[in-house]
Amino acid sequence: MKVEMKALRTLIVIPARLHSTRLPRKLLLNQTGKTVLEHTYFAARESKLADEVIVAADDAEIFAAVESFGGCVEMTSADHPSGTDRVAEVAGRHPDFDVVVNVQGDEPELPGAAIDRAITMLVEDQLAQVSTLATPISSLGQLNDPACVKVVFDHQRRAMYFSRSPIPAAKVWNDNLLKVTPAIFWQHIGLYAYRQKFLAGYSGLTTSPLEQAESLEQLRVLQAGLTISVGQIDHPIAGIDTAEDYRLFVSRQK
Repeated sequence: MKVEMKALRTLIVIPARLHSTRLPRKLLLNQTGKTVLEHTYFAARESKLADEVIVAADDAEIFAAVESFGGCVEMTSADHPSGTDRVAEVAGRHPDFDVVVNVQGDEPELPGAAIDRAITMLVEDQLAQVSTLATPISSLGQLNDPACVKVVFDHQRRAMYFSRSPIPAAKVWNDNLLKVTPAIFWQHIGLYAYRQKFLAGYSGLTTSPLEQAESLEQLRVLQAGLTISVGQIDHPIAGIDTAEDYRLFVSRQK
């Protein structure tokens, strides 16, 4: 029986922290006439499958900024160790939603279609508690960059492992390995859709040795024996981590 997409009532939560290490107060940068957070909020609103978008603020200044552009915002604890915990706090106030999507506040160019792909993965795979996205890796530099997180998944599009190291590791290297179709190497895109029940129990998952070794929170989910479904998109999503990232973003808005 075909499952209707809208059968999963979906909430997008954008965890928004005022302070950031590499680019201070980046969510409030506004050289385009809009803050980074405002761009991200309205990009998320382009999702056709999500029913509502809420910013999860950790600071009164963030809260006021969202109210100023007419967005929906809720205050959360400033003590959360991760964005997922902040998302879970907001999700707990809205139990009528089946799926909650975590959209990072520093991804103002995230297409609504990418969000919809993650939601669709939870419709297609009823056993998956979480879904995320991946895009093909096309350069050796990217493959070897620890900042580029890699993912491998099975024929059912379920994640097998995430790593900062090149995976899979080719026994004999050939540049053509980066050109084959379907792709062998995949970059993980850090967008997540969670089933509400998963988020309700998230705080009960203990930090895993793999998570600590790789500094990748999603490995906590895999090591707990839970399923992450991986949707494929054609192009990477440019987030804003540095001043140069922001300069390039501003230039693309002109």
